[in-house]
Amino acid sequence: MNYGFIKVASAVPRVKVADCAYNVREMEQMIVRAEGQGAEIIVFPELSITGYTCQDLFNQRLLLDAAEQSAMMLLDFTRQLDIITIFGAPIIVGNLLLNCAVVIQKGSILAIIPKTFLPNYKEFYEKRWFASAQDLHDTDIIYAGSHIHVSPQPIIFNTYTGATFGVELCEDVWAPEPPSTKLTLAGADIIFNLSASDELIGKNAYLRQLLSQQSARTMSGYVYAGCGFGESTQDVVYGGNAYVYENGKCIAESERFSFEPQMIITQIDYEKLRTERACNTTFVNAQRNVNNKHHMESCVKYIDCQSINPKDFTLLRKVNPTPFIPDTKDMSASCEEIFSIQVAGLAKRLTHTGCNTVVIGISGGLDSTLALLVCVKTFDKLKLPRTGIVGVTMPGFGTTDRTYSNAMSLMKSLGITIREISIKEACIQHFKDIEHDIDVHDVTYENSQARERTQILMDLSNQLGGLVIGTGDLSELALGWATYNGDHMSMYGVNVSIPKTLIRYIVNYVADSGIDPASRLTLLDIIDTPISPELIPADENGDIAQKTEDLVGPYILHDFFLYYLLRYGFKPSKILMLAKHAFANDAVHKYDEETIRKWLTTFLRRFFSQQFKRSCLPDGPKVGSVSLSPRGDWRMPSDACSTMWLEDI
Repeated sequence: MNYGFIKVASAVPRVKVADCAYNVREMEQMIVRAEGQGAEIIVFPELSITGYTCQDLFNQRLLLDAAEQSAMMLLDFTRQLDIITIFGAPIIVGNLLLNCAVVIQKGSILAIIPKTFLPNYKEFYEKRWFASAQDLHDTDIIYAGSHIHVSPQPIIFNTYTGATFGVELCEDVWAPEPPSTKLTLAGADIIFNLSASDELIGKNAYLRQLLSQQSARTMSGYVYAGCGFGESTQDVVYGGNAYVYENGKCIAESERFSFEPQMIITQIDYEKLRTERACNTTFVNAQRNVNNKHHMESCVKYIDCQSINPKDFTLLRKVNPTPFIPDTKDMSASCEEIFSIQVAGLAKRLTHTGCNTVVIGISGGLDSTLALLVCVKTFDKLKLPRTGIVGVTMPGFGTTDRTYSNAMSLMKSLGITIREISIKEACIQHFKDIEHDIDVHDVTYENSQARERTQILMDLSNQLGGLVIGTGDLSELALGWATYNGDHMSMYGVNVSIPKTLIRYIVNYVADSGIDPASRLTLLDIIDTPISPELIPADENGDIAQKTEDLVGPYILHDFFLYYLLRYGFKPSKILMLAKHAFANDAVHKYDEETIRKWLTTFLRRFFSQQFKRSCLPDGPKVGSVSLSPRGDWRMPSDACSTMWLEDI
């Protein structure tokens, strides 16, 4: 089982210009290494058999014959190997000399792919030696002892393990309409590029942007191998760049300007790429012409690669245990962007309704703190007085001195209107009315408090002509950790698509971004406070007794599960495998398989059973790639069965 991953290698071998036998020996060593490490496909740079910088030697028959003989050596060498090898060679086809990629496996040539776009400007003179694929008509040739049909027709290769790939050469990706665009629209998951891009100041950054954008635009894996040390430096230098991109993100890269051979090996998650494509209607619409049956038969050729021996699967890639946390060096910029989206959403709602007043419950916890900070920033930007923000703290049976003090201190330092309304007497009367024993701390006991608080906020908003601002977050909604028609309800939920693991970062960003010193100290203590609904009385020391993560599990795990279930639709078994890998050696959050499996089971059960709460969510802004809004990303029947998902783990 490969979990939808394919292992690929990009190789930059040591090269000697016009010494084909030497070059093949170097390539053979790298092929053996890649095969030994379980790589399914390896790609070499452009014209790797001869070296790219042979110039007019490409017109010498001796070099062309030596290149073909060396290709035969490579075929014979790979006869007992499973790995698919893609190398570059100059090949005569009729009256044309073509710059080609040769795809081989188990001693057989699967295809020869000629380069389409030949650079012939500034330092490049390829048209001096080579013809383009556009000049080629379908032709049968004998090459390296094999009968091969050579055509300008794009080719997609189907691997034995299920992934598909296509090939283009260097300048092809720099063209306005690269061949890889057609290949990916026709179904290629991965593109391999044999390249020989020289180094100029600033060019590498542009190249990386180009590869990233093409990978993102085509929602593909992109494996790039560029010429390196050993190529002629008569006029230019080659840096030996090897890159692997996955939907725009670089997941592996070589060292630039290394004097030694280099090979990067990584895994591409083609199942994830296919999910992205299937969910993206723009990509699907762009496939219409390519997927036309007549068009496909005339324009795209499909070749099946040979079978291989099953290999044990070991995940090589690093898996981020906090996928909702932006993977960036400048975390403050990401937090500012997220915070600004929240502020912009609330600002529009206030200006549309003509409201200058908001009502918000302040508990001294993370969620209500972030919501309050959003309100403050919004009022400041709209030039409204902060006194229009009515913060209501509603002590109950489980409220501790720490959270109460933090709630009061924060409201005071931020300069908003403070209201304190205890819910104890109202709840006691309610328990009497419904004949509930106040000493029985069950779901009725807890939810009565949550609904009483929501009733107060709603009635105050009517009294003041304001809007109730919701504080619940994405993680709570996924687990259904909210009281239906209690804290589940508001008039606008600013945190509705922000997961719990991200909220701490945003609050910390606000604390460090110029807020007054008193508020900053309070925010830092709130960040360190255990997460709790505080619906159960405190312990004998007055500390929080009801800790959410002790009851439903660690939010860092639940956010991980949520991300991969919704973002990519992965099976629970794959999510379990990824989680085991992500948390096995995490310095702060280390979980074994048994623990992960336990909480994944809890997550799935709650996620399915609590959909009814998500089917009637208040409005709120989407800030990331995952949302549970029934009007946006997630539409699910409230009575769907979780059986298959639970069985899968």
